[in-house]
Amino acid sequence: MVLHLSAQLDVPLRERNVLLVAAGYAPTFPERQLADPALESARKAVDLVLTGHEPYPALAINRHWTLIASNRAVAPFLIGVDAALLRPPVNVLRLSLHPSGLAPRIANLAEWRSHLLVRLGHQIDITADPILVELMNELRAYPAPSLRKPVGTAPANRDYAGLVVPFELITESGLLAFISTTTVFGTPVDITLSELALETFFPANAATAEVLRKM
Repeated sequence: MVLHLSAQLDVPLRERNVLLVAAGYAPTFPERQLADPALESARKAVDLVLTGHEPYPALAINRHWTLIASNRAVAPFLIGVDAALLRPPVNVLRLSLHPSGLAPRIANLAEWRSHLLVRLGHQIDITADPILVELMNELRAYPAPSLRKPVGTAPANRDYAGLVVPFELITESGLLAFISTTTVFGTPVDITLSELALETFFPANAATAEVLRKM
């Protein structure tokens, strides 16, 4: 009954184990390190997706938004970021919103920040994870971004019908605009896999696609 109800409510596997223990049952879902030989096929699947997504950026993160892996298209966008933010473990939310990270070069920082904090808040609502709560407090303490964009940085075509929030980054090659998608394992039976997410970025316009192909 506990598992059936948890499945219907889409409770994360980690929290399902907690509910099972609270109900007097043994935890059902194992938690193994990604380096565990039993998860080799999953690691290969992650590498396949990341590599196959090139020349567009893609990365893998865990439940705390810690960077697990990335493809080669990510590195060029990190030039100029404070080295301290790139020392493992790298938190991609901190990397994105920190004043010494990507934040100064995100053209729509106020919009992108709001989008990320909503996602993080949704995770906290589901898991009540204290590490995520601490991260949220840290991110909210960063200087509030201006609602105005730098002059001349608006993409020519920015009509996404309200379906996505674009990621607009100022680079030496001009303003690049992306839309992102999140991919998770469909039927995981391991906590580690259930909490692994692939963040893939696609060019939002032809100009961005051309720059990425040249890079």
